[in-house]
Amino acid sequence: MAYREVLLRVPQAEVEALSDALLEAGALSVLVEDADRDSPDEQPLFGEPGLEPAIAGWVQSELIILLPAECQSEPVLQAAFSALGMTPIAAHTERWVAEQDWVRLTQSQFEPIPISSRLWIVPTWHTAPPDDDRVVLRLDPGLAFGTGSHPTTRLCLQWLEQHVPNLAAPTVLDYGCGSGILAIAAKKLGAGLTLGVDIDPQAVTAAQANAVLNEVEATFSLPDAPLPQAQATQGFAVVVANILSNPLKILAPMLVRQVAPGGYLVLSGVLARQAEEVAAAYAPYLNVTIWQSAEGWVCLAGQKQ
Repeated sequence: MAYREVLLRVPQAEVEALSDALLEAGALSVLVEDADRDSPDEQPLFGEPGLEPAIAGWVQSELIILLPAECQSEPVLQAAFSALGMTPIAAHTERWVAEQDWVRLTQSQFEPIPISSRLWIVPTWHTAPPDDDRVVLRLDPGLAFGTGSHPTTRLCLQWLEQHVPNLAAPTVLDYGCGSGILAIAAKKLGAGLTLGVDIDPQAVTAAQANAVLNEVEATFSLPDAPLPQAQATQGFAVVVANILSNPLKILAPMLVRQVAPGGYLVLSGVLARQAEEVAAAYAPYLNVTIWQSAEGWVCLAGQKQ
């Protein structure tokens, strides 16, 4: 079965309303992309965790509208424009999209990821590397952030792999756990009590499922869940937070408070140009410095005295 795809350039202010109207008019899906993508005029559009970008489209936005093969584009476009009282945009492009095995296509894009010679991330549809000394994390792409492909996740995993085995069953807190990948890795590397916290209930659910998949005991919860008594009073031997610079700066007092005396704080999700300001936010409580960098991102780490 084939599908009809319509490409339509629209003004930035009308992206969100027109996308909704097209879905109401019969479109199967509407994808918004930067019309200037892959050119010098391409514009970044970012939002912090829990916060959407202030504007829902680019200055030059392109809607990619997917329609059933038998559905003519003109009536759908006309219905959407009429619903909004807009003058129809005449210029658009149409093309055919062949049906594909989207599951197999998506899976083919995710290969095993070597974090180091010892630590690997392997999707469930792949066979784990045949080496008894390797630590293998079974993890599939999902709704929660953290598959090991992003430099910030890899940096945190590399820190854990180099340090956790040298500590005596350390307690670990993964703040902003996403898929749970860092907490699960810490546990497989020899951590003791391991907790993961995230503000997104879907992330907590995904992390719990991934812990079961990897046969490790780790607890995942929302931030308002009470901590175990010992950690509430003494803190954790390792606190790792792979989020973004603004939340990291805001959370500085709280995250440092969770680190036990002599324990380690590991921060990532920080661009190299942001490292100094993030370190400055922690300076009143704990000295963190760049541990390693990769592809323009850094991992900051420090030990609590």
